[in-house]
Amino acid sequence: MSATITWVIEWMQTTPTTATPPETVITAGWRCNGAETANATDYAATSYGSVGFPAPEGTFTPYDQLTQEQVLGWCWANGVDKTATEASVQAQIDNQINPPTIQPPLPWATPAA
Repeated sequence: MSATITWVIEWMQTTPTTATPPETVITAGWRCNGAETANATDYAATSYGSVGFPAPEGTFTPYDQLTQEQVLGWCWANGVDKTATEASVQAQIDNQINPPTIQPPLPWATPAA
């Protein structure tokens, strides 16, 4: 199966309201969450980071009119690799479902009673 992937913007930094243009987003914090149920067990993983943006050119969307989808688009256009990030989250979940390594008890240890 594959995980359900959800992207969110958690915070944004802007220029001051007195700047021109005012409240220009200069940095955003993003998170990519994954969730999957396998064998009646829920698994989850996440990846997060932040990305800076160049000064806007052309049309300008006022801060109070921005959408999360718009800002996520800026993240992906400015160095956040959407495909690789989602693959990493999926790999984290896959490794929880089918661990690549395990830690069995030591063969000389006495089992706990």
